[in-house]
Amino acid sequence: MTSENPADETSTESVRSTQKVNNDYGADEIQVLEGLEAVRKRPGMYIGSTGERGLHHLVYEIVDNSVDEALAGYCDTIKVTILPDGAVRVIDNGRGIPVDIHKTEGKSTVEVVLTVLHAGGKFGGGGYAVSGGLHGVGSSVVNALSSRLDVEVKRQGRVWSQTYRTGGVPEAPLAEGGETEETGTTITFWPDDTIFETIDFDYDTLRTRFQQTAFLNKGLRITLSDERPSSVYVVDGPDGTAEEKQPHDDFHYERGLVDYVEYLNRVRKAEVVNEEIIEVESEDTDRHISLEL
Repeated sequence: MTSENPADETSTESVRSTQKVNNDYGADEIQVLEGLEAVRKRPGMYIGSTGERGLHHLVYEIVDNSVDEALAGYCDTIKVTILPDGAVRVIDNGRGIPVDIHKTEGKSTVEVVLTVLHAGGKFGGGGYAVSGGLHGVGSSVVNALSSRLDVEVKRQGRVWSQTYRTGGVPEAPLAEGGETEETGTTITFWPDDTIFETIDFDYDTLRTRFQQTAFLNKGLRITLSDERPSSVYVVDGPDGTAEEKQPHDDFHYERGLVDYVEYLNRVRKAEVVNEEIIEVESEDTDRHISLEL
């Protein structure tokens, strides 16, 4: 049938053309995102959101890796600092990320951990018996969502360092530096302001999280400091003169959960039913099960 109105024919052809495009779903329409590109494309899949919650999750992921070292018995101090320019630095005294060339990836293990998703010591059972975090994507996700990330590793008697730019791209291979008798990992990162709604860390949010982490890992010391100029506050000094200070907290609980219960009773002003806090702790080394109650 031929339309009497030429315009109708044009309209019909236009509709058919549009339908053809919309229905053309084949192999060419399937996108494959390589490496950390996927994280930048859909950050919410990895950290929940690009708001304040997701921003602070970046810090938790780096700190959780240090806590894993503490759970394994190799780390007893973690220092978290919000730097003057808004970056966050996390220092631990664990074993340090391995620096040797990875046999299958052909680059340093540090670079593999920071640039390859699902690369970590939490899969085969040999690296960590107990761990938290995102199991091999935490550090690389933080790197992917930062405009810059610096890593420094103290291991094998040397200091190793590397810098990554937007999207986790290394500036150069891992560099070997001077000698040291210490071990540990330092990660400093600057969140990407093109990804996040805000890159302004809230001190109290981090403070609450790390106090709880210290309670749950007895003997582990976690310090938190804020060096941003905007965080300065004034107090009366010993001699009555004004003294400038910046937020700093030091969390260290030798009795762990017992200290936590005492703290909760105190801040909630609870009516204590039983003065003695009941404590039970047990570990099955054969099945790698531990309980603290």
